[in-house]
Amino acid sequence: MQTESDVAALTIRNVDDATKAALRIRAAQHGVSMEEEARRILREALSRTSTPSPLGQRLLERFAGVAGAEFELPHRQRPRTPPDWDAGA
Repeated sequence: MQTESDVAALTIRNVDDATKAALRIRAAQHGVSMEEEARRILREALSRTSTPSPLGQRLLERFAGVAGAEFELPHRQRPRTPPDWDAGA
């Protein structure tokens, strides 16, 4: 378990009013302090993998709970060979 001496303090200056208000609202929605919400946001953002998943997969994950948004990702095919426009010349 971490003690108070095991954790670092971080001060963020020059946060615009709109960002601060959005953080306050999001914290209230989650029932936590603004400080805890900021920690959660940072933790989540920094724990993501460095290689993003394909766009289709991200869309599927994002809209999975939306009614009527069920769709299958198309089967991946090998890219076709581009035409050789100079072959007939």
